[in-house]
Amino acid sequence: MIAIIDYGMGNLASVNNAFLKLGYETCTTSDPEEVVNADRVVLPGVGAFADAVMNLCDRGLDKAVYEVIKRNKPLLGICLGLQLLFSESEENGTNRGLDVFKGRVVKFRPPPGFKVPHMGWNEVRPVPGARLFANIPHGGYFYFVHSYYVLPEDSSSIAARSDYGLDFVCAVENGNIFATQFHPEKSGELGLKILSNFARI
Repeated sequence: MIAIIDYGMGNLASVNNAFLKLGYETCTTSDPEEVVNADRVVLPGVGAFADAVMNLCDRGLDKAVYEVIKRNKPLLGICLGLQLLFSESEENGTNRGLDVFKGRVVKFRPPPGFKVPHMGWNEVRPVPGARLFANIPHGGYFYFVHSYYVLPEDSSSIAARSDYGLDFVCAVENGNIFATQFHPEKSGELGLKILSNFARI
């Protein structure tokens, strides 16, 4: 069972439908116990960082995420779900994250000619050996919608990079914790391959 965390923010239906298309059993839930008891967990998200952290904490889902990690179950963060796993974000002031990955979430400040948010298809360059990108070609295109990106303190956690007027980290992994800035559920066949890789870990 793959649990998709519902904390009131995120495009849950598209994530759920993508896993169903691949033939995996899912549940969309805001129940911390269901999250902890699942075989794999997805933390999606769209919206404001501080509101998302507050919603997670109010529902006890932050503790559920920590327990999933403690039990070494595969966890996948998507878009805002990636950012929430970091120590802090500069969105609307400084706001604390879940601190699973040490590092900060910062706003795009690209050169002239690049609009923010970064929206649309962009090339992704996986790091050799990244488990989430097994059998994914170097330079494949994935779908992004975001105004902020992550700066990990530990370069060994970087799983992939992209470029939008500046080079930025677009995926991380450490042990059984994985996260992408792009939306695999909206990224066609390559995106489905990412989700399939996660479901098989």
